[in-house]
Amino acid sequence: MTEPTIQVKVHQAVGTISIHRDEKRNALTRTMIFDLIQAFRDLHGEKKVRAVILTGGGSAFCSGLCLDEMHQIIQEDDNLERWHQDTSTLAELLQLMLHFPKPIIAAVNGPAIGFGAGLVLASDLAIAGPEATLGFPEPKRGIISGLCAPLLFFRVGGRHAARLLLTGETISAQRAAEIGAYDEIVPAKNLWAYGAELTKQIAQSAPQAIQQTKRHLNDTVGEQLEMLISLGAAASATSRTTEAAKEGLQAYIEKREPEWP
Repeated sequence: MTEPTIQVKVHQAVGTISIHRDEKRNALTRTMIFDLIQAFRDLHGEKKVRAVILTGGGSAFCSGLCLDEMHQIIQEDDNLERWHQDTSTLAELLQLMLHFPKPIIAAVNGPAIGFGAGLVLASDLAIAGPEATLGFPEPKRGIISGLCAPLLFFRVGGRHAARLLLTGETISAQRAAEIGAYDEIVPAKNLWAYGAELTKQIAQSAPQAIQQTKRHLNDTVGEQLEMLISLGAAASATSRTTEAAKEGLQAYIEKREPEWP
């Protein structure tokens, strides 16, 4: 029997969601997105779980969305509705994480790219191994990172967000920690254990107080996040219908430099 690509485990007060698609550096298919949503819903009702650790299997955290799958969709005629459905589901996942009643700790064991970086930014805490990287290369594929842009701005500020989104560069774990995308860097082999220690600290507080604090941060301080993510979903869907997107994804498949229209 094939192992599921999204695995959920509970150990004492810690819920763990891990992404497993090692051969594709944990790139997310449409099915995996639905499975991630279900994983968070499953842990929502686990009373003994005080925090959730989100991590990746193998050497990557998550390399973003599956570009092979996106390339297949972009070949279809009149695919705007399909793109809107997909980006709405992605927005649903990010908003679910923001409203999740328990802290989410991203344990970033390797590259977090594109929507994978968005998963980190939608988490409440982010600890990273030395090999973790972070980047938003979507413009190099002719599309935009509309869903993640509001979260990036929320976590690191406008200047750092502009540089990452406009250059498409991938930065090191050290640089990501310097700008606030990662909280701290710990040895990769200790990531889960350190996440469990953070969970113990969280468990010393009243669950209702933690939930209310998270709601205050994300709904009050970040009061426009949900709206901006929804707007970003629509912008992302539109960007995927352009000739630039078709060329960018085709160039990726053919392993060549794009020739922009």
